Amino acid sequence: MASHRRPKQPSRTRVTVLTTAAAAAVALSSQAANAAPSEKPSKDEVKTKVDKLYEEAEKATEKYNGAKEKQEKLQKEISTIQDNVARGQEELNELRDGLGSMASAQYRSGGIDPSLQLFLSADPDNYLDKASTLDQLSGQQVEALKKIQEKQRDLAQQRSEASEKLKDLSATRTELGKKKKEVQSKLSSAQKLLNTLTAQEKAALQAEEQRATRTSERQVLSDKSTPASGRAAAAFAAAQSKLGTPYVYGATGPSSFDCSGLTSWAYAQAGVGIPRTSEAQTGAGTRISSMSQLQVGDLVFFFNDLHHVGLYAGNGQVLHAPRTGTVVRYESMSTIGGPFMFGVRV
Repeated sequence: MASHRRPKQPSRTRVTVLTTAAAAAVALSSQAANAAPSEKPSKDEVKTKVDKLYEEAEKATEKYNGAKEKQEKLQKEISTIQDNVARGQEELNELRDGLGSMASAQYRSGGIDPSLQLFLSADPDNYLDKASTLDQLSGQQVEALKKIQEKQRDLAQQRSEASEKLKDLSATRTELGKKKKEVQSKLSSAQKLLNTLTAQEKAALQAEEQRATRTSERQVLSDKSTPASGRAAAAFAAAQSKLGTPYVYGATGPSSFDCSGLTSWAYAQAGVGIPRTSEAQTGAGTRISSMSQLQVGDLVFFFNDLHHVGLYAGNGQVLHAPRTGTVVRYESMSTIGGPFMFGVRV
C-alpha cells in the first residue's frame, strides 16, 4: 500500500534565512547593475577642486595671521603692564618706607601719633575715607598717605587689566591653533587630490601656469605706467626682487611669503608700515574703485571677504604670492579666481 504521509515542511527559521539571503542577493545584483563605473577625476576637475581648497586655505591663513598678530600685540602689552606693575610696587614700597621713617621719628620724639599708628596697621583706602582723621596728621603725612593710596589704586587697576589681557591671550592662542589646523587640513586635502594625477598631468598643469606667467610678464614689461608715488615704486621694486620666492602660509619674508606677508614686507622696504593682514590693509590709504585708475604699486584686493591682496603691476596684471605650491609671480587680474574689489593707494 502506498504511503500517504505528508512531506516534511521546512522550518520557519530556515525559510526566513533563505528568504533574507535571496533578498540580499537581488539587492546586490540591482546595485551592481545600476552603479556607475568608478571614474578617475580629470586633470581639470582636480585643478578646480584643488584651487577651491587653496582658496579656503588662504581665507583661514588670513584669519591665522590676524590671530597671530593679536597674540604678539597682547604679549607686548602684558609685558609692558607687568613691568609697570613691578616698578609701581617698588615705588609703593619706597613710599611706605618713607611713612615708616616718619613714624620712627615721631616715636623717638615722644610716641607715634595714634592716627598714623592706625594707618600703619590698616588699609589706607579705608583709613583715608575717614576724613576726620586727616585733621590729626601733619600736611607731610597726609601727602604721603595720599600718594600711597593713589599708587595702590593704580597698581590694582593695572593688575586687573593684565588679568583681562591674559584671558584674551589664552582665547587668541586657542583660535590660532584652530586656524592652523584648518589651514593644514585644507592643504592636506589638496595634496591628496594632486597625488591622484599622473606625472604627465602634473607636468601639463605646471606648463599651463608657466605659460600664463610668461604672458603676464610680457604685459608688465610693455606697460609704461608711472608708479603711484616714490614709496609705491620702492615697494613694487622690492616685491619684484622676490619673484620666484615660494609661498608659505603665515610667512612675511624675506625667504618666503603669503599674500599679505609680501605686500606688508614690500612697503616696509620702502619705509612705510602697513598692517599685516589683507583685510586690515584695506585701510592703509585712499581707496581706488575703478581698475582704470590703478597705478603701479597700488594694493589690489580680491574676493568678497578681501582675503587676497597683491600689488598692481600695470596692464591689468598683479604681482603677488598666489597660494601654496606657487611662487611670487605676475598674474592677470582676470585669472585670480575671485573678483577684483578695489585698490588702495598707500
